[in-house]
Amino acid sequence: MSNFSKTQKIRKEVLWTDGGVVASQHRKAAEAGAAVLAAGGDAIDAAIATSFAVGVVEPWMSGPMGGGMMTLWRAGEERAETIEFGMRSPAGLKTEDYPLDPSGKAGDLFPWTRVKDDRNVYGATAVAVPGTVAGMELAHQKYGTVDWADLLAPAVALAEEGMLVDWYASLIIASATRQLAKDPDAAALFLIDGQWPNIAGWTALTDVHLDQKTHAATLRRLAEHGARDFYEGEVARMLAEDVQAKGGSLTVEDLAAYRAVASQPRTIRYRDAVIHAPSGLSAGAELVATLKEMETAFTPGDAPSAESYAALGRALGNAYRHRLATGGDTGESPEAPACTTTFSVVDRHGNMVNVTQTLLSIFGSSVVSPQTGMLLNNGIMWFDPEPGKPNSLAPGKRCLMNICPTVGQAGGRMFALGASGGRKILPAVANLTSFITDFGMDLETAFHTPRIDASAASGTVVDEDLPPEVAEALAKVGPVKRAKRTVHPYAFAVPAGVMREGGRNCGATEIMTPWGDAMHENAQ
Repeated sequence: MSNFSKTQKIRKEVLWTDGGVVASQHRKAAEAGAAVLAAGGDAIDAAIATSFAVGVVEPWMSGPMGGGMMTLWRAGEERAETIEFGMRSPAGLKTEDYPLDPSGKAGDLFPWTRVKDDRNVYGATAVAVPGTVAGMELAHQKYGTVDWADLLAPAVALAEEGMLVDWYASLIIASATRQLAKDPDAAALFLIDGQWPNIAGWTALTDVHLDQKTHAATLRRLAEHGARDFYEGEVARMLAEDVQAKGGSLTVEDLAAYRAVASQPRTIRYRDAVIHAPSGLSAGAELVATLKEMETAFTPGDAPSAESYAALGRALGNAYRHRLATGGDTGESPEAPACTTTFSVVDRHGNMVNVTQTLLSIFGSSVVSPQTGMLLNNGIMWFDPEPGKPNSLAPGKRCLMNICPTVGQAGGRMFALGASGGRKILPAVANLTSFITDFGMDLETAFHTPRIDASAASGTVVDEDLPPEVAEALAKVGPVKRAKRTVHPYAFAVPAGVMREGGRNCGATEIMTPWGDAMHENAQ
């Protein structure tokens, strides 16, 4: 049962422009990227600036201590590419340090058999080798046109000021207070007196900011000494020292060995469209499988129908069941909060990119590295702690991710999409891809159209705003649950996208995110 208003309507306006656009889950990060575009930078330059900026203003979602992927489009070359910068388990990790506790399931995203003391979920023992900085480094080496230090400057300035703690930030911090209180450095950053959320007032206007000066100092060092300092220099030393002091196994050797990888995306023709799904250990293979099944399952009409939603739900369920059997990912609790952010960029020349980056859980491992001032990931939780499975925990192993940064071409339009939300990511990208390619929707219409989520593989979550016949059609596929599209918690994923048509660009973010926005370069 829902307590929410049935008459309230929420919309976000989507504006077209001749200039570039950045769509991000936080407006200030989008502004940082848009300023780079306004100064003549490439879409990749703007993405790098946005990546580091969003790690400051959404520190629990992503940041330099996480990992992810980007799928990009180079307009002049008519070519797509994926840059993979996912996390890895440390080479010195010992599986015997993660003894199973058969009395229950893990307490966060994945229903693995529980590990004693949740050592794979919380604390320094959950920390994997970060990849985000290496991913931005490789993208900059290949396509950057603006000096590296200039791209980090907006994030440095935001960290010096400190993230504003408004009502939404207060809500997020409050949701994780119990775990944050267990780490003295996390408690010092996010809590008051080590136990109460650093929270904004109820009725009075407040001006509370996090103290992120240590975070700023680390970013300033990366700006001055380059990205490799994160992996081979002073930042690497500080990070490894902090993780080991708190009981983790990350070493400077793990960091020095890390490299991001550029690869060919999974490109397919879907009806009259071309879709470039991400390569590697992403949800790209499942997006391809979903679209291939949908292509023969229904004939598109003027708008999404009960038939098209049922075909989408059935295809997603089949794709997830295959993923669970072959990828080793046995699923997530559909109500669990995933700690991921996504942003899309298009520049005035038509180059575009979606970046999806993450710490994995909300607040990652709930541990802060005191010398760097940054939250650490809990990438070890991506692995099944039980041995003998495709995704079983082991040293020096790549993490299997749910992210799905995607670029597409359909009906004279180019678009770049991604989403955050764990296993909900693939359904969101598939919904939006279908809306645009099957029904010719523009970005504003697509982002306001109700979606379904079939990430549990055994049933479907249906937006309450969809007509009853959609739920009835999906009930023939499997169990159905109706849910409201709200600010917290998210029953559906949180997408961000950009679109280009006729030399003009636009961007959009999930309508329920109070921080998300698309910023134009000419709005600076």
